[in-house]
Amino acid sequence: MLKSIEGNFENPEVNELLKKHFIELRTASPSGSAHVLDIEGLKVSSIKFWSLWDNTLLVGCGALKLLDNYHGEFKSIRLHNDFRRKGNGINLINHLIDEAKKLKIERISIETGAGKFFEPARKLFDLCGFKPCPPFAHYKKDINSLYLTKLINNT
Repeated sequence: MLKSIEGNFENPEVNELLKKHFIELRTASPSGSAHVLDIEGLKVSSIKFWSLWDNTLLVGCGALKLLDNYHGEFKSIRLHNDFRRKGNGINLINHLIDEAKKLKIERISIETGAGKFFEPARKLFDLCGFKPCPPFAHYKKDINSLYLTKLINNT
């Protein structure tokens, strides 16, 4: 069973994974279309962040940005390379959805890239039931971005 730790930015493995995530997404996204947050950006009060662990091994991490009382946005979803293509992406998304339900969130939205680099993420979100939607929150229409959303049951 996976263990979840909230916050934990100072953990060297979490810190390294987030830095790698930031660098890769900034590199893969055209100028003006990169919406990845750095570690300081994830520390704001409207964002909750979790790392997931298999005993002492970092599986991945993800964050939930609270857009309003009932709408959240997933940010910085990243699996450690050792845990990719093994069903852990679904586990991570499900964990984040469970955390969102605890906060009474009813809708989760995601912005991801439209390019080839982001294809695995889009497949994962599709498997988890996310559907295309118009830009939300502060986002604008952008050919380099895809916006997805999902209603979650809070019962």
